[in-house]
Parts: sequence; C-alpha cells; structure tokens
Amino acid sequence: MSTLAHTMMTAARSSDSGLAGPGELDRYPYAEAPVPDRVGAPAWDGGEPELGRVGRRATGSRGRGLHGQLVQQLGQMIVSGDLGADRPLVPEEIGQRFEVSRTVVRESLRVLEAKGLVSARPNVGTRVRPVSDWNLLDPDIIEWRAFGPQRDDQRRELSELRWTIEPLAARLAAGHGREEVQQRLSDMVEIMSHAMAQGDALTFSRADAEFHALLIQIAGNRMLEHLSGIVSAALQVSGGPVTGCDRPNETSLALHARIVDALGAGDGTAAETAMRQLLTVHPEVERVVPAPREH
Repeated sequence: MSTLAHTMMTAARSSDSGLAGPGELDRYPYAEAPVPDRVGAPAWDGGEPELGRVGRRATGSRGRGLHGQLVQQLGQMIVSGDLGADRPLVPEEIGQRFEVSRTVVRESLRVLEAKGLVSARPNVGTRVRPVSDWNLLDPDIIEWRAFGPQRDDQRRELSELRWTIEPLAARLAAGHGREEVQQRLSDMVEIMSHAMAQGDALTFSRADAEFHALLIQIAGNRMLEHLSGIVSAALQVSGGPVTGCDRPNETSLALHARIVDALGAGDGTAAETAMRQLLTVHPEVERVVPAPREH
C-alpha cells in the first residue's frame, strides 16, 4: 500500500473518534453522467503542496475508504479556495497525485458534482464551479466551510438559519406529540444530564443532536424535516458564535427539559419560546440573532 493511501486510511479510522453523526455518502444521490477522461490544460501546474495533505476533519465522506477520503480532500480544497473557480480537474493527474485508481477519481468527482462543487461538460472537461453554484445546505459543505477560511461566516449563517428553523419546528411539534416520541426526547435529556455530570462532552453532543433531529422530524412538515441535516451539521461544528447546545451547562439542560414539558402539554408557544432561549444562551449569539420574544 502506498504511503499516501496508508495515511488517508489512517485518517479515516481516526475520524471515528469525532462527533460526526451518521452522515454516510449514501445520503447523496448523484447522477451517473459520464465524466470526461481528459481536459486540455493540466490541473496541477506548480505542484501545490496542499494536494498531499490529509483533510482537517472527516465528515459525511468518512467510512468509504479511499473514495470517501478523496471526496473529503478535494471538497475541502475547493471550499477553502486552494482550487479556485474554473480550475480544470484532470482525472489522470488527480489519480497520480493521490495514488488512487481512475475509478476512485471518477466516482469522487461525481459526488462533488452532485454537491455543485464541480461540473463536467463535453469538450470542456471537469472544472471547479463558483461559490454561487454550490449546494450550501449540503452537510459536508457546511462542515468544510466551518473549518476553512469562511468559518466565521459559516457559523454565523448556521446560527441564523437555526434561529429560523428550530423555533418553528418546536411550535409545530407540540401539535404532533406521540407518547413514544415524548419518551425518546425525555431519554435524550436524561442522557445529556448524566453525560454532563460525567464530563462526557461526546455523549452529550450525540444525545443533543438526536434530540434536535427528532424534534424537527415530528414537526409534521416534510420540508422542515428535509432540513434536519443542516441542524445536525451545525451541532457538529464547534466554535463561535455558539448556542446553548454547543457547551454543556445547567441552563442548556433546563431549556431542553422545558421544551419536552411544553410538547407534552401541547403548548406550542412555550416550546417555541424555550427553543429561542436555548439558541441564545451565550452572549456572543445575541449579536447574531434577535433577543427571545415572548408571545
């Protein structure tokens, strides 16, 4: 096995200790459109040293060996600006640089095409697309942006988007409560409580992510449910601006419990208010989103 291949596979294994959720590539269907074998201009003139680096953090592309790792590396390089817009990507040269097969390269480029990061056209080849064409709601791109030069903008945008999505989901969920769902939400709060007492941030984060994903799923709005991956990705992104979910504390835990109680009572207004308070627990968030509003 080549040194690069061994390094990439080691990175894939070590990423399992992170906070990433399910996030497998199977979530991302992509068209089986043919990818041109060659483009006219060489893609790697200058031999950038960045091309050999292992990605900062495995995201939704982990768990798929070299294919997943190549998606991650190329995706991060595009999002970070290392590979700028309209940059030609030559499959043969990518394969040589990363020491992977043409099949791995083609499948990886197809996944990136589905995310809007690259385009493949006859007589033009595969090229990097501008930011305006990216699927910015894709969980992988969310995380890549959050750990690249656009980290501050990404985290601010995520906070604003969560402020829009989750209070509404909490209000709607109050009208769709089921006993088994109520119990699962309560279980997540209990797990978070035990994890916080034990100083187990990983378990706290996983229970927190399931809590918020479940809340959106029971809101009874399929379009909101489709956005649950955004919230899950946001919860995996550490650093500021932060919300009450990002740092385990008694206030955050109490607000989660208050949401559960409001859902049990069928009180959509109380559930929405508690969620708004949860998303503005920390002062730095108040500069991003409005203060909680009573109804």
